[in-house]
Amino acid sequence: MKRLTVSGAALLTLFLWSSAGHSQLIDRTQQPNVANEGIAKTLSEENGAGRGDILTPNSSLFIINRDTFRAIRRGRQLFQRKFTQAEGQGPRLDDGTGDLSANLDRGAGLTDSCAGCHGRPRGSAGFGGDVATRPDSRDAPHLFGLGLKEILADEITTDLRAIRARAISQASSWCHTVTLPLMSKGIQYGAITAHRDGSLDTSQVQGVNPDLRVRPFFAHGGKISIREFIVGAFQAEMGLQAVDPDLAIAHAGGRITTPAGMVLDGSLDQLEAPPTDDSAADLDGDGVTNEVPAALVDYLEFYLLNYFKPATYEQSHHTDRGRRMFREMKCTTCHISDLEILHDRRVADVQTVFDPVNGVFNGLFATATPLHDTMNDSSGFPALQPPRLESFLVKNVFTDFKRHNLGPNFYERNYDGTVRTDFLTTPLWGVGSTAPYGHDGRSINLTEVILRHGGEAQESAQAFANLSDSKQRDLLDFLNSLVLFPPDDTASNLNPANPNTPGFPQFGHGSIKLSVLFRDPTDPE
Repeated sequence: MKRLTVSGAALLTLFLWSSAGHSQLIDRTQQPNVANEGIAKTLSEENGAGRGDILTPNSSLFIINRDTFRAIRRGRQLFQRKFTQAEGQGPRLDDGTGDLSANLDRGAGLTDSCAGCHGRPRGSAGFGGDVATRPDSRDAPHLFGLGLKEILADEITTDLRAIRARAISQASSWCHTVTLPLMSKGIQYGAITAHRDGSLDTSQVQGVNPDLRVRPFFAHGGKISIREFIVGAFQAEMGLQAVDPDLAIAHAGGRITTPAGMVLDGSLDQLEAPPTDDSAADLDGDGVTNEVPAALVDYLEFYLLNYFKPATYEQSHHTDRGRRMFREMKCTTCHISDLEILHDRRVADVQTVFDPVNGVFNGLFATATPLHDTMNDSSGFPALQPPRLESFLVKNVFTDFKRHNLGPNFYERNYDGTVRTDFLTTPLWGVGSTAPYGHDGRSINLTEVILRHGGEAQESAQAFANLSDSKQRDLLDFLNSLVLFPPDDTASNLNPANPNTPGFPQFGHGSIKLSVLFRDPTDPE
């Protein structure tokens, strides 16, 4: 298949049509239209029987465990749904007034959809938003591969804490001080010292908090779980209060496992409390209760756990040379390319690569591979679909999950007058699609953000500056081949392109169509 090319009047027509599309989705039961576009189910229908259990049909726990791809799709619809004021959207915290240094949520935006901040490329859980939670603002990052980041960070945390426990045990047994290196997945996190009385010296710990918890979310490393991220964003960015008993239990010191398999243990970690765990509460006084029921949080968490990782665009001898130079410049000291997961909690993987034969838009083609088992529990209901929990090599992530000081060009002012100096290593997958760069969006292109590096990365930045023009272009070609993609416009093995479709390529260009994997594909979401 030839790659899509358009020109002249055809280009104008395609632009006018595509520019009307957004990552946000209407509810067609509220906004009927001739094209029959939008979410097929009402918000009440998406909530269904609530949380329930694996024996309660139409509940979140039933669907997540027995119809996993419908659960992912429903989470996607909720992510893109435009919430209405009648459903509880708004107002902002204190209507955006008050001391920002006391609560940064006052500087967050007010949108009606998750996709209002995370929506580029079209139809994806991408990037694009900006909030005034700091004087220099914060850009919303893309959410591709979010579940893989959560799993990796959690496994690294487990390794580091096991080393801590071993140091304490050895110091007690040997009756003298023990210092052990902190290493996980080939990444050095400094060292930890245990004394014979059980006390610890964490002064040599590097890149993470003294509690050894890796926090993979937000530029500074602020949250440990997707679930916290979802509940917090609903409150701060949309004025919607999620009802979440799981976070309430963990915040109070309890231990729970979320429907997406993430263990939250309040005896080990400080976890942010949800707005409420009471479905009858109306915290913002807008007359709407149970604004985001726990079942909807379940679907969103499961969706983001399984969300696609970024794609690899066209590779050439230029990109190969660029990748090699990236290593030679010691960029991979922090931007580590591949990291292995020991127990993958996802139920599917999607590999998206440049394929000009089978791809249409952007020349990209995706291959979806289920990662779940099928288990008959003799309940009379459809079989359970648990994740296989096998190992998985995460390629081209390019991060070390550590905080680093990259010099004053990256420092961030806070409203309380302090200055933040350390930031998590930004994963570089998708970097070719996400300009402008930096947590604040100050750098207009890849060249500028590379040269902006100082501090611990000064040597690498200088090495790039010293390259010839042709070698710089090769390195930039490599980085620009790490891309995001629009799932609804990317042909896949689930829904290949069909050039014989009337109206092609606006129709029939293929997509990553999870509905073909539903237990009942005729029941739309």
